[in-house]
Amino acid sequence: MSRAAVGDRPHELARRLGTGDAVVIGLGSMIGAGVFASIGPAARAAGGGLLLGLAVAAFVAYCNATSSAQLAAIYPVSGGTYVYGRERLGPFWGYLAGWGFVVGKTASCAAMALTFGAYAWPAAARPLAVAAVVAVAALNYLGIERTAAATRVIVAVVLATLAAVIAATLLGGQASVGRIDFGASSGAYGILQAGGLFFFAFAGYARIATLGEEVRDPERTIPRAIPLALGIVLAIYAAVAIGALLALGPQRLAASSAPLADAVRAGSLGSLASAVRVGAAIASLGVLLSLLAGVSRTVLAMARNRDLPGRLDAVHPRHRVPHRAELAIAALVIVAVSVANLRSAIGFSSFTVLTYYAVANASAWTLPAEQRRWPRWLAGAGVAGCAALAVTLPFASALAGAGVLLVGALLWALRR
Repeated sequence: MSRAAVGDRPHELARRLGTGDAVVIGLGSMIGAGVFASIGPAARAAGGGLLLGLAVAAFVAYCNATSSAQLAAIYPVSGGTYVYGRERLGPFWGYLAGWGFVVGKTASCAAMALTFGAYAWPAAARPLAVAAVVAVAALNYLGIERTAAATRVIVAVVLATLAAVIAATLLGGQASVGRIDFGASSGAYGILQAGGLFFFAFAGYARIATLGEEVRDPERTIPRAIPLALGIVLAIYAAVAIGALLALGPQRLAASSAPLADAVRAGSLGSLASAVRVGAAIASLGVLLSLLAGVSRTVLAMARNRDLPGRLDAVHPRHRVPHRAELAIAALVIVAVSVANLRSAIGFSSFTVLTYYAVANASAWTLPAEQRRWPRWLAGAGVAGCAALAVTLPFASALAGAGVLLVGALLWALRR
């Protein structure tokens, strides 16, 4: 059976996403709460080198994106790097990537749900977070077309919010070029740490690859959609970061718990700050929507190979979604929401996801010349970049992430 026919069988997912849908899902995964939350911690790490940290994160993300795109065109099935690692490096590396992705992104789901609760109604953040998980899981359950349609609406709202941020910071009368001072950076270590924190905001582009089994003509669609989505997001993030720096400077950004809202509030268009808070809440819902979809597909792929319980290997006969995996992940996220700390969840997720992408780059490195669409050195640079950003993350985050990977490796060994 040809690749185009995959998805027509009852136990496979259906290919219903075109290039536009794939780009929108990638945008919805990246243009979310990360950009609202990561600028402050990145400014604390890098100081005047904030934009350099953004550039580092963007370069590493580009290396990872090209590796993921060419691998997804060759292996257009659910699971993303879990599948690529198994096929190119061996079962253990695929398992480790999948384990890190599922655990780390479950923490990310909890972080995004809590972000929604904190912006929408701080006094009832956790109950609202639980309600958000239930609502998003129900929407995903109805089919990937519903997920894509809802993501279009959310992306439109968030783009409008970020446009308001850029306009307010650049035109509100408070912008000053003197606040961008590369000489006041915290050095190479601080810039790399800022890059690792910014990477949290970029990491959603692989959602397109993770949904590879539901993309039409994946050999052509995925290599186009991933770089396109990443390029759009990089342009938006650069404009937002420059506007925020011009408005507040690195010191005030570092001290702010809501840096974009404060950057808007500092100028004559400060009345838009309330709209920024609403946009941040909606953005967190968009990321939660795409995260739950992506994690459930990786769980499905791992269950197919019995790296996770076989009962999770199920596709709904009508909606053609991995319904058992979606419900299981939603339940775990609800548990995590009850105990999670937002800031530690972001750092922990960054470490495990950087490991995931290091495996993707290593897998792309092994491709023969006739299967490569981008130069091989980009894959090598991606491995080195992921390692550099991971080891410069805050120590507690790196330690927790390494501990989770070690537990996964021990479980692998015990099962064998």
